[in-house]
Amino acid sequence: MRLFFSSVLLSWLIGFNQLNAQSPMDQSATLSPKQRSIVVIAGLTAKGDLQKLQLALNNGLDAGLTVAEIKEVLVHLYAYCGFPRCIRGLQTLMTVLEERKKRGITDQVGQEASPITSQEPKYERGKKVLQQLTGQPETGPKRGYSAFSPEIDVFLKEHLFADIFERDVLSYADRELTTISVLTSLGGVEPMLQSHLGICLHVGLSEEQLKQAFDLIETAVGNAEAQAGRTVLTQVISSKR
Repeated sequence: MRLFFSSVLLSWLIGFNQLNAQSPMDQSATLSPKQRSIVVIAGLTAKGDLQKLQLALNNGLDAGLTVAEIKEVLVHLYAYCGFPRCIRGLQTLMTVLEERKKRGITDQVGQEASPITSQEPKYERGKKVLQQLTGQPETGPKRGYSAFSPEIDVFLKEHLFADIFERDVLSYADRELTTISVLTSLGGVEPMLQSHLGICLHVGLSEEQLKQAFDLIETAVGNAEAQAGRTVLTQVISSKR
């Protein structure tokens, strides 16, 4: 099974690289090798498939992801699938790095996240980040779950959008690729997936890139999860036309 998954994933990576080589003017329409690895790593971590995750982590490091970038992906996704999955992902990364070190591979550590020095209240910082992500003003009375449970609105603004999204190791686009991969792999959270697919489009990811992300999820995680994600993407795209 490991060999099968590795060969299938390698075929995808080769295919995308060939596409990039043949169409240099259209590279912005495809996910980069690093972004493709982010999608797969996030999805497999959310699923808890650590055997496949080891292969995906190796592929991600070979594709140019730094250790710091992969750690940031794994830390980011805990907000969506919990500490247990996050910690198991980090432990798997530690194992992979140790095995690669024994094989004489020196991986690029990369830049750790810069300290956040803003003195502005975290809630206000989180509101500003969310406005940047969605392009919509965070004004007016709270609605829906935010009105029903005001504390969750505080946690989301102060922790998710301030503490996590403000970190600078990953771009907003890479964080959103991580998020939609986790949400798609978990399943049953289509309203949240719909919101984050809209954010993906707003922060510069294209429809084609999102379709590629679901193709990767289908290969790594499963057809049912990918198909459910594609259905939501179709709805998002239709709503914008």
